Order: sequence, then C-alpha cells, then structure tokens
Amino acid sequence: MSEKIFFLTGCASGIGKHLAQTLSAAGQQVIATDINAEGLPPASATLTPRQLDVRDADRWAALIEEAVGTWGRIDALVNVAAFLNPGTITAMSTEDIHRHMDVNAKGVMLGMHSVIPHMIAAGGGHVINISSLAGLAPVPGIALYSASKHAVRAISLAAAIELEPHGIAVTVICPDAVQTPMLDIQKPHDETALTFSAPRILSVEDVERAVRVALRTRRLEIALPRYRGWLTKLSGALPGLGHRLSHIFRRQGLRKLKRLREAAE
Repeated sequence: MSEKIFFLTGCASGIGKHLAQTLSAAGQQVIATDINAEGLPPASATLTPRQLDVRDADRWAALIEEAVGTWGRIDALVNVAAFLNPGTITAMSTEDIHRHMDVNAKGVMLGMHSVIPHMIAAGGGHVINISSLAGLAPVPGIALYSASKHAVRAISLAAAIELEPHGIAVTVICPDAVQTPMLDIQKPHDETALTFSAPRILSVEDVERAVRVALRTRRLEIALPRYRGWLTKLSGALPGLGHRLSHIFRRQGLRKLKRLREAAE
C-alpha cells in the first residue's frame, strides 16, 4: 500500500490504538486522536497524536484543516471512537442516552461532515466506520449502544450511495465482541450475556485485517465473523425469530461469562 494519510479516532486504547500503531509502523501517515490525550501513542515521523472530543464540531474542523494544510489531503477517515455503559434501558440516565448518541452516532456524522468536502475537492477518499454486530440486530443489556451503532450503519450505507459519484467509498465494519477495555466493562453484568454468546471473542488483529480488506476492496460492509453477521442480519430482519433466538444465545453467553469470571479469579 502506497503512503496514505489516515485520520483515526478512538486511538487511546483498543481497536483504534492498534490500528494507529500498525498503520504508522507500515509507513502510513496517521493522525491519531482521542479525548484521552494521555493514552495516545507517542508522536513519530508517521504518527501525529491530537486530542479530540468527537462531539465537538469546531475541534473536528480545526484538526481536519490542520491535517489538510500539512499533508494536502486526507485519504481515509476511520471512525473508531465509541462509548458503552452496560445495563438495561431503565437503569440508564439521561446523560447515558445523550452520551451514547453524541459519541457513537453524532461523532461519526460530525467527522464525515468535516472530512468529506476535502475528499470531494481531492477527487476521492475512503471513510471506514466501525459499527458492530449490535448495529445489525438489537442487543439487550447494551440497548443504547446497539441503537447508536444502528445509526452508524445507516449513515454509512446512505452516504455510500451519495458519495459514489465523487469517488469516495464508505465501508461499515460490524465486528462481534472484541477483546478491548470496552468488553471488560461488560463482564460483571449478566444483562450483557448476549455479547458473550460467540464461540470466540475477536481480537484487535481481526478488526485490523478487516480494515485492510476494506482499504484494498472498498467493500460496502464487512461483518465479523461472516457467519455471525448473516445470523445477526436474519435476527434483525425477522424480529420475532430474533427475540426467540436471543434467549438461546443468552444462555450460551451466561455460561461463557461464568467461565471468564472463574478464569479471572
């Protein structure tokens, strides 16, 4: 892959940090951002760390202008930043409602709104948004997160049609549970059992490979793993079936949670 200019969010931990480090190590120019500036990878010849609250439209605009002013373009925007507070909808505060939507959904939209005019001016580009299997079908126990990730998928698929004439691809990646700090905070909560129903928890390397596939093929959507993606889409398309299946998968998830907790003791 020839040198490209990447703008990434959510780079203080998990998927975003791994992507920033691996892309930078591969010789790509990376602007790595996060609200937690202390957690960002250190600056190098190929990595520029910057603090960004994705809810702040003015900060988005300033950083995009800085990047374009420095390198002349942004080839790829990768929206990774996300927020999750596990629990049932009745246990959530109004602040939880706002934060899930503001970070996970509106943060992605603000980033696209800031970057896309520059990509149009440059004659092309690529937007990669990290959604979730919880964006393909509703997941109890993380209902607000699930709703916000549905929004990420919707804006991605709609924007892909709008931006195709401008040479801009949009890819939405929908991974199953990934071993990150966001997954760890769900482990004490039985209500998140459906999250843990998969036979295997994904790694950040699994998501990295999906990003590389997206960059190479410009595919519209990638679900990880593929068979769980189809199963989740079926559950989302047929809510009655999905409702019944959720009880089966919840029992599997509870057994997985029990093993994970025992292993941590």
